[in-house]
Amino acid sequence: MLDSAHELLRRQSDGEMSALEIAEAAIANIESSQPVHNSFTHVDRELALATAKAVDQKRASGASLGPLAGIPVAVKDVLCTKDMPTTCSSKMLRDFRPPYDATVVEKLRAADAVIVGKTNMDEFAMGASTETSAFGVTRNPWNTDCTPGGSSGGAAACVAAGTVPLSLGTDTGGSIRQPAAFCGITGLKPTYGRVSRYGLVAFASSLDQVGPMAWSVEDCALLMDTIAGFEPRDSTSLDVDVPQYQMATQSSDLRGIKIGVLRESSQADGVAASIRDSLESSIKVFQSLGAEIVEVDLPHRKYWVPTYYVIAPCEASSNLSRFDGAHYGFRSTGGDLVSTYCQSRGQGFGDEVKRRIMVGTYALSAGYVGRYYNQALKVRRLIKGDYDAAFANVDLLLGPVTPTTSFKLGEKIDDPIQMYLCDMFTVGANLAGVPALSMPGGLDENGLPIGIQLQAPVLEESRLMFAGAAFQSVTEHHKQRPSSWASHS
Repeated sequence: MLDSAHELLRRQSDGEMSALEIAEAAIANIESSQPVHNSFTHVDRELALATAKAVDQKRASGASLGPLAGIPVAVKDVLCTKDMPTTCSSKMLRDFRPPYDATVVEKLRAADAVIVGKTNMDEFAMGASTETSAFGVTRNPWNTDCTPGGSSGGAAACVAAGTVPLSLGTDTGGSIRQPAAFCGITGLKPTYGRVSRYGLVAFASSLDQVGPMAWSVEDCALLMDTIAGFEPRDSTSLDVDVPQYQMATQSSDLRGIKIGVLRESSQADGVAASIRDSLESSIKVFQSLGAEIVEVDLPHRKYWVPTYYVIAPCEASSNLSRFDGAHYGFRSTGGDLVSTYCQSRGQGFGDEVKRRIMVGTYALSAGYVGRYYNQALKVRRLIKGDYDAAFANVDLLLGPVTPTTSFKLGEKIDDPIQMYLCDMFTVGANLAGVPALSMPGGLDENGLPIGIQLQAPVLEESRLMFAGAAFQSVTEHHKQRPSSWASHS
């Protein structure tokens, strides 16, 4: 099983393993895991091995190596790759091969990472369980009857299964943090604009953000050092200096740090006792590290989910209008132009995508845009104001990631409201554009992972990593592994 990216870098540097041996192990693990977990939509064995051989040749010749040299990385199938399909786990794009790479993929290649394949996801990133994929459901390595979360379920599950140490996900309303919590790994949603969205197939353009997923904060920092930065081709990219994130993980002294706890939110209806207990235990850990704990409130928190589920479908309705059966992607056969449009979209999109398109189109229609979309934008401004006011008094916010641990596959797929409530603790960070980190916080009574969440002011990912790495330096939660690891070790 492949665990720590830092450990794999050390093994290569010390001559214990070659990049080719690591890539072969990753592919073997994927081939063994895929029939059980279905984490990938596409695996490119030949490309991965060729990249690894090139890394070994560079090392042998004394050439300069990138910071991720020889490290297997999985990429969510919503990011464009010129040499692999980019399907968004949808019938609409089943055979689509982009003519270019996303910026984050370009950066991975420049860093000498070994891209092994594309990971399964909820169709067009719309879902919280990876059950809406046209390629079948992904299963949680901790319990294969349960969901890995979504939409980045495949990106989380492939790390939890030990096939790769690093993966890239995207987070529109919690789609990195919720699957990270369900799969017992670490996941970061950066500040909006910190990582380029160029080459990301958009769901909701003002909310989507690419971020790293790994077992530890330290490995997430390694990947962030590669993918963060300004991209002139991306109008949403921030032209600001990027810190060295790995430097932020070197200290475990949190004296002088003030952490605001969203304790009231964890007492809400539907929040499992194990989630509350994990939060209380985590508070004690941060206090033992020297942090000051204070209770805070975000007054408009009850509006997070309804605001998100107006804005996100509206933007999705606009973004997905390009998939009409005429330009590219799936096209139905027969009929006139209007029939081709209707049948292509009806047959090419799944139920959840069509549901959100219809909601968004309705909310943007004449007579309703002022009542719904414009009102949601006003509330979004109030939510951002809540965060600004809170961060004027505290350095970080601490709370749950999800109201429950992973649920059974099929349990909520026919109840959209219950599925949407999975996002009750995560969508606020996307609406406000602030960075947020999900970390393992223990296991529940059924042996399923629990996640805790830290949030920080805009562009303060280093602060998250500083506190997160300190937490992981004195806890063992991120070192716990699914029982399936024992049979493969």
